[in-house]
Amino acid sequence: MPPRRVVTGRSQEPRRRFAEELRTLRTERGDSLRKLGEALGWDWSLFGKLESGQTIGSPDVAQALDQYYGTPGLLLALWELAAGDATQFREKYRRFMALEGEAVSIQKYSPGVVPGLLQTEAYARELLTLGGLRPGDELEQQVKARMSRRDVLTGDGAPQLRAILDEAVLRRPLPDATVWREQLKYLVDTAELWNVILQVLPFRAGLRELSHTDTAFLRLLDGRTVAWVETAYSGELIEEAARVEELQVGYDRLRDHALSPRDSAEFLLRLLEEHS
Repeated sequence: MPPRRVVTGRSQEPRRRFAEELRTLRTERGDSLRKLGEALGWDWSLFGKLESGQTIGSPDVAQALDQYYGTPGLLLALWELAAGDATQFREKYRRFMALEGEAVSIQKYSPGVVPGLLQTEAYARELLTLGGLRPGDELEQQVKARMSRRDVLTGDGAPQLRAILDEAVLRRPLPDATVWREQLKYLVDTAELWNVILQVLPFRAGLRELSHTDTAFLRLLDGRTVAWVETAYSGELIEEAARVEELQVGYDRLRDHALSPRDSAEFLLRLLEEHS
């Protein structure tokens, strides 16, 4: 049985401590990620994301790993510390962040601002400042946390992302023209990734479903789909199947009126040229 490792003294970085412990235990046992996935019945890419710190997973995963490694309660305790780490994510977003890191596909509609997964660092800082954060450690922590979310789109096991941006998102520039051009360029480049589909909902589509609701759908490894709806002041994680389906129908109808991925890419290029 592997010895219990002491958490005291390193809990100031609980997410990193959790990831390090998982990596150490697997390495000492001599397992590959694929072997671990086969043994526990989860996709191996989830364990890669856990060990890289992209996600902390769920308490069920931590408990299963405790049983597998013979470390009863240790990994679950570390998971609880990581889940309560307020330096990385605010309380109301923690579960959504964990699920986002586990998702095999993500669908997104943004009626007002560029979604977090597609923001540049400068855009995120500007947006968070406009939201009331003053320059300082808290602002920089929030920017760092938001930038770390982008890692979910790259590497092994990266999810498929379909993001629909209302034209209003792209027609409302930031005060700093350079920052805005960088953001547009980042959207153009990200749309070329193999796992990203980016579409624009044009003004000519008229008033559509979800017109004032920032919405995300996460399809998880177990086949479930959960939804997240958000305003500038609050967010709600929706797991009830009937409510998720109602939102999904609205999203599908809205998508029917969006520009094709090819036309959306051309739209973004034209817009970038206008601002250059």
